[in-house]
Amino acid sequence: MKKILAAALTAMMVLSLAGCGKTGIAGAGNDWVENDDDITATKLDDGSYYYEGRIGSTMKTAWFNYSVDDAYYTTDAIGGYTPAEGNELVVVEITIKNTFGQTVPMSNWDFDLEWGNGDDDYAYPIEVSESILDNQFPSEYELKVNESRTGTLVFEAPEGTEDFGVGFVEYYEDETEGNGFWIYFTAEEK
Repeated sequence: MKKILAAALTAMMVLSLAGCGKTGIAGAGNDWVENDDDITATKLDDGSYYYEGRIGSTMKTAWFNYSVDDAYYTTDAIGGYTPAEGNELVVVEITIKNTFGQTVPMSNWDFDLEWGNGDDDYAYPIEVSESILDNQFPSEYELKVNESRTGTLVFEAPEGTEDFGVGFVEYYEDETEGNGFWIYFTAEEK
């Protein structure tokens, strides 16, 4: 149930960002980002930030850093998994590094893939019982202190879509929401 709530909150946040806040260069008021030239920040009315970057940008969340290293899409089956008719598979390579002082529990549901401007223009990674790619992130895993991991997430999206964003929103145990981070890219067909 929490995963469904998190998905709904992420979608609502993305849709509500269009007219909110003040745009500026990331890092102006804090050090959440690594490179001011690659990442922009929008301060929202609640005091949190919406960060936007591109492939190669490093996003610094409260618990870990992440970057999108590569991405492609295909309408072919991968590892025996065939996309539904009218859909494609989007494979995104992500590097994650724990920057927190404790082990961080992770889930492939921590990230979503977004495209377009509609309410349903997002997807979570394909649920993994058996990886369809050798380096695919498992459904749940832990990042030890200072551990870095590179792997792939596989999503299903409408066929013909090339422009995407991979997002993460900070959710705290007290059910409050923190900053939101999105890395946008154009995927190549393979």
